[in-house]
Amino acid sequence: METNPPKRRDNKKSLRVKVISLGNAEVGKSCIIKRYCEKRFVPKYLATIGIDYGVTKVQVRDREIKVNIFDMAGHPFFYEVRNEFYKDSQGVLLVYDVGLRESFDALDSWLGEMKQEMGSQANMDSIVFVVCANKVDLTKRRVVDEGEGRLWAESRGFHYFETSAQSGEGINEMFQVFLAHMRSFLYMFFYGPCFSECRVLHRRSSPPSLTCARTAESARCRRSASASPKSRLTPSDVSATAKTRGICWESNPGPRGESPAYRPSFQ
Repeated sequence: METNPPKRRDNKKSLRVKVISLGNAEVGKSCIIKRYCEKRFVPKYLATIGIDYGVTKVQVRDREIKVNIFDMAGHPFFYEVRNEFYKDSQGVLLVYDVGLRESFDALDSWLGEMKQEMGSQANMDSIVFVVCANKVDLTKRRVVDEGEGRLWAESRGFHYFETSAQSGEGINEMFQVFLAHMRSFLYMFFYGPCFSECRVLHRRSSPPSLTCARTAESARCRRSASASPKSRLTPSDVSATAKTRGICWESNPGPRGESPAYRPSFQ
């Protein structure tokens, strides 16, 4: 008796990545987004009212990824608007102006607001954070040096970049790090439903490892209930599977001397 083979899912569909920007007013969040999405700089300051939005498309292998960036207004008045947009974020851009000490000191408050809205540390752990020291082109007015900003970021496990929305310095490299470290999102797309139930641990100095979030319930993520630890999915299994799909993990020295980061290379 002939049976119809299962239909393959449409591999040509676009992925959507959600990134939000946080930081005080006038630190350059909107300008960073416009520089990345529209390849232009807007010199005149226009305050963001509630939420602004930018989108751009990038190609990963032969797939299209839509990067959706939500620019959160920095004024306290818009708190009730901001709190609706924290959920389901894969990346967070923490922005401060290197010429405004108060914008740097406020980063802890922005993290606190986000933690309050996210509800649990587990939700925060699955997000990629990048600290963006903006307006580095204005060297004469700088009051927060690179060492201080980098220490704050790396002590919390965040990535750190020095950027200038005016010149474009560091903008593309910063968003490349976002995409390279949103591994759980890319795994779920390239490897199918099994990986949607697994959480990728983001390690900056080692290849990615996996822990199954629902091992007891999911037969897809384990061989059997009595399987030994050696028979379960391991990072080496992932690497072997990835090679068959044209994906390998390569170590890249981070920009400006940043620690090496493993990222997917799509062949």
